[in-house]
Amino acid sequence: MTEQSKEYAEALFALAAETGEQEACLTGLTLVADLLADNPDYRELLANPAIPAAERYALLEQALAGAVPESVLSFLGLLCAHGRIRMLDDCLEDYRALYRASISLSTAYVTSAVALTDGQRDRLQNKLEALTGHTVVLECAVDETLLGGMTVHIDGKVLDGSLRHRLQEVKEVIEQ
Repeated sequence: MTEQSKEYAEALFALAAETGEQEACLTGLTLVADLLADNPDYRELLANPAIPAAERYALLEQALAGAVPESVLSFLGLLCAHGRIRMLDDCLEDYRALYRASISLSTAYVTSAVALTDGQRDRLQNKLEALTGHTVVLECAVDETLLGGMTVHIDGKVLDGSLRHRLQEVKEVIEQ
């Protein structure tokens, strides 16, 4: 994500909050991002500066009118007009983060050396909810190169309790 995508997402989120359409805008942005991922030629057409911005906006209106909120349609037109439609995926991720924060929902990306049991997942989820004050959804993956322990990425923070990280810390102390 870039600073620009964050600014665009914040602007759309502020507009959506004024009208109470935060979730509808998220759904609309997700729909459009999925459509453009499935049709990369259409994304390139919308990004083409040789086609006047008004024509690109008309194409968006024709394809999406009634399927997404008007604010999302205007947002997409703005991205096209400024040559930023390729940033849509980053804008979506930034918007999603804003939306989740607004409803006190966090996603924790957990990477462990071995698969976590249900009990371990529950304890980890409870600890992270106590730490953040948010409802936490866990996304778990296994990485055998960690040797042991786990890393957790949540709300822009990294909690690294992996054995690999601990061994690296020991190595740095020894080298001093």
